Amino acid sequence: MYELLFSSVLKRTDPERIHHLTIGALKAVQAVPGLAGLLRRAFGANGRPIHALGLEFPGPLGLAAGFDKDAVAYEALAGFGFSHIEVGTLTGEPQPGNPRKRLFRLIPDRAVINRMGFNNGGAAAAAPRLARRRNVIVGVNIGKTKAVPEAEAAADYVKSTKLLSPLADYLVVNVSSPNTPGLRDLQAVEHLRPLLQAVQEAKGGTPLLVKIAPDLADADIDAVADLALELGLDGIIATNTTIGRDGLSGDPEIVKETGGLSGAPLKARSVEVLKRLKARTGDGLVLISVGGIETAADVRARLAAGATLVQGYTGMIYGGPLWAYKINRELRRG
Repeated sequence: MYELLFSSVLKRTDPERIHHLTIGALKAVQAVPGLAGLLRRAFGANGRPIHALGLEFPGPLGLAAGFDKDAVAYEALAGFGFSHIEVGTLTGEPQPGNPRKRLFRLIPDRAVINRMGFNNGGAAAAAPRLARRRNVIVGVNIGKTKAVPEAEAAADYVKSTKLLSPLADYLVVNVSSPNTPGLRDLQAVEHLRPLLQAVQEAKGGTPLLVKIAPDLADADIDAVADLALELGLDGIIATNTTIGRDGLSGDPEIVKETGGLSGAPLKARSVEVLKRLKARTGDGLVLISVGGIETAADVRARLAAGATLVQGYTGMIYGGPLWAYKINRELRRG
């Protein structure tokens, strides 16, 4: 049914418009008392529990940051099979993001290009919504406000941390989106160390992770892993979107669009980064694998390669609203 809807209607409609309509529908579901809970009982994650970050996750597959940017629909989203929802990216100040058009499908590649630019209403606006959450594991992904200069980045992250870390089950420092100028420069250890130290001092007892790009050189991945161990971070999320365009077969005009590529083409590199991190860190960190997750076999492969948890997003765009539920059902079958 979803395949027919996608091929006949959705693929012909602007993807950002579809996203806003979907968020609106999820907000409506969440506004009906008890409805999100009913969905969780019918379709929610209920596989083998995973103990990580001081929490019990009801399954391995969560929703990556970028879908529920403003923390408006996480209760409803948990009713569609996700063991946890990562909201954001949220910034210290509200910002509109980059000019439209900024979201593009590459259907033959099962991929998406986005240059959204952290469009969100800001950390202060999201805080009251997160304070009302119930029965859902929610991670909060924070990034740098575009207008804030690099020299003041740490203070901007700390502002979000103070507002949001008391309301989060875990906190993620995002320094790996390609859509905020200069942001990826913060992945260099000499910049990342003071930033993470500042967030650590402000976060209280909330578990802290850092999210990295697939485009880092192997030596830089090792350096980030070593830094995470040195500072006592709780984990690393690998990986964010890529600026690479190798091997794509979709519309060449879309392939040329700037922004981060997500979906199936990231699969191989995401696995490489995961295995490298696992070899470098052993059991010292929680590793959350993102990038190219489409099937239950993909989830199993990431867990076997060293992931503690797995996240998806683009897979749901092509797989439909019950995508995570179907993966969980297959995982339970063994």
